Amino acid sequence: MQRLDGGSAVPLPLRGAIVALGNFDGFHFGHQAVVGRAVERARAEGRPTIVATFDPHPRRFFQPDAPPFRLTTLDQRERLFAAAGADAMLVFHFDATLARLSARQFAEQLIETIGAAGVVTGEDFTFGKGREGDVATLASLGTALGFTAETVAPVHQQGTIVSSSRIRAHLKAGQPREAAALLTRPFAIEAVVEGGAKLGRQLGYPTANMRLGNYLRPAYGIYAVRGRLADGQVLNGVANLGIRPSFDPPVELLESFFFDFSGDLYGQIVEVALIEYLRPEAKFDSLEALTRQMDEDAARARELLRG
Repeated sequence: MQRLDGGSAVPLPLRGAIVALGNFDGFHFGHQAVVGRAVERARAEGRPTIVATFDPHPRRFFQPDAPPFRLTTLDQRERLFAAAGADAMLVFHFDATLARLSARQFAEQLIETIGAAGVVTGEDFTFGKGREGDVATLASLGTALGFTAETVAPVHQQGTIVSSSRIRAHLKAGQPREAAALLTRPFAIEAVVEGGAKLGRQLGYPTANMRLGNYLRPAYGIYAVRGRLADGQVLNGVANLGIRPSFDPPVELLESFFFDFSGDLYGQIVEVALIEYLRPEAKFDSLEALTRQMDEDAARARELLRG
């Protein structure tokens, strides 16, 4: 799996690709259908498959003060695209230059930069300055420029379209299982483990502390989690996601305690999947009361993750 810069011509072996084009943040059921169709076409025609995405998200460019909303990092998307059968991920850097391109100019980049033979998008895909281009525009430009354009219908689950906005709403409501049903996997935060005040260690619960970065903020609270270490090891655990109201000063962190693990994770990249929401954050009057609650949370998380 190669990661390509959308500002440079792709290597010759990847030219003539079928390109799945979209933001694909979260890579949920609907996104998977688009990429799956691109992979299917590419294999039938003996061509490579490229998944083209944007970073930062266009919404972040146009609304720089918007609260964090990302569901995946580029590294996570790269792994997901590879697992779906793509040969490369191409990242268009969304900046003022890209935002100024007309629909035709962007379509010309698909030919000049990628040498695309075909493009597959969702039905709601828009592009070009002021979002002037839609899928009908793309099809027309493809005819003029020499590539095919195909759209994939939205995926429905229980009568409702699967969308990133629905997933975000579930996560904000403390419903990680409902979000996972749309994502096809649990929502996961990946970051470097940082050193801290070692308060958890003093309470018998040493934690791996991670910043949330640009990720969407799910409901603050206690979660049953699964961590994946850099070496592929998977660990069950319990985590606090939030600002730790029992301690001053408040610091927003994901703090994960992994059961039956005693290694040093400082400086390592760990991915923590939110499996089940146990309870909201709470402030305790004493460390003893906090420790008792942590014992209960850990026991409940172990039971939930036993299967």
